[in-house]
Amino acid sequence: MKNGKKKHSGDPFDPAPADKFTFGLWTVGNPGRDPFGEPVRARMEPSYIVQQLAECGAYGVNLHDNDLVPFGASAAERERIVGGFKAALEDHGMVVPMATTNLFSHPIFKDGAFSANDPKVRAFALKKSMDAIDLGVELGAETYVFWGGREGTEADACRDPRTAVARTREAMDYLCEYVRDQGYALRFALEAKPNEPRGDIYFATTGHMLHFITTLAHPEMVGVNPEVAHETMAGLSMVHGVAQAMEAGKLFHIDLNAQKIGRYDQDLRFGSEDQKGAFLLVRLLEGTAGDARYPARYEGPRHFDAHAYRSEDEQGVWDFARGCMRTYKILKARAVAFDRDPEVRGLIAERTDRELEPLLARYSKKNAKALRAHPIDADAVAKKGLGYEKLDQLMMEHLLGVRG
Repeated sequence: MKNGKKKHSGDPFDPAPADKFTFGLWTVGNPGRDPFGEPVRARMEPSYIVQQLAECGAYGVNLHDNDLVPFGASAAERERIVGGFKAALEDHGMVVPMATTNLFSHPIFKDGAFSANDPKVRAFALKKSMDAIDLGVELGAETYVFWGGREGTEADACRDPRTAVARTREAMDYLCEYVRDQGYALRFALEAKPNEPRGDIYFATTGHMLHFITTLAHPEMVGVNPEVAHETMAGLSMVHGVAQAMEAGKLFHIDLNAQKIGRYDQDLRFGSEDQKGAFLLVRLLEGTAGDARYPARYEGPRHFDAHAYRSEDEQGVWDFARGCMRTYKILKARAVAFDRDPEVRGLIAERTDRELEPLLARYSKKNAKALRAHPIDADAVAKKGLGYEKLDQLMMEHLLGVRG
């Protein structure tokens, strides 16, 4: 290595910084604690994590404020820690594309942060967020994620849910104005989750967040950060949620992991569950289908918000990190081959109709009249098979490596 950058091995699936793969300090740094057991791995220092991720071929590292600076640290301690971390980033050629605030661990947030009934809690959440935004900007972050882990209820009668929505809006508008006032080149990404640690969390899905953004004072500054596990917990398609965000120009960041439906938030290694869904997600992000109506691909970092099994020691953590990145690259290669397959292209080619297309493009009285007059044999159209069974089988054969 030179300046901390890994020399590429020549393996096409070996990760490299150009792939823009990132991990959070809290992901590879997870010590394996769970509600039923104590940690199984020693805590790793942030600068050491930076070094090891660079060795694995990652592009960057993300963090909550307290992943780096302990809660309650003095100003002098903060400066010492941040200075050492910045030096490690420089030494190993790593960046911090995204930062976020921990508004869920401290007991003050037991009733939420931005939505809490106590105004002292809401004020503390704003103060903590502004300090953490300053830290993120200092480290070079361009995206700031908000996950409302405690923004929810068990006893739903504690507040009118509309009040929770309004308070959250006030907080986001406040922080948007703070960023504008400071002159920061920063945008926000909102992360949805249906439940855990609360019984119900407000803004449970990416769709909820997309609508909420339209009600903000500065919607242009705010997008979404969908997570595979969170959408799967809600029984929804991550691919569809991400597609809607991309179509709206609101996919500001993304969290990649894996999840078994109907379970607690597992944060499994990317692609270790639902390989078909992972394949379709990578295909969407990489734009291999090549629909000219949309941007070719998602250009932001590919962030893995996951952690190693509790069975692992430190070596298993780095095996996990490499596995996330390699699986993504393998699925990308499979997606490219799939979309280049002539049989696939023939099956998904759009049908055209020179007479109908202009009438469908936009409403006018003339178009509506012509559309109503246009003869369509519904029975004849209904009899045509679409070939989706074959298409799905071709996808599976590409995914399993027997084609392409």
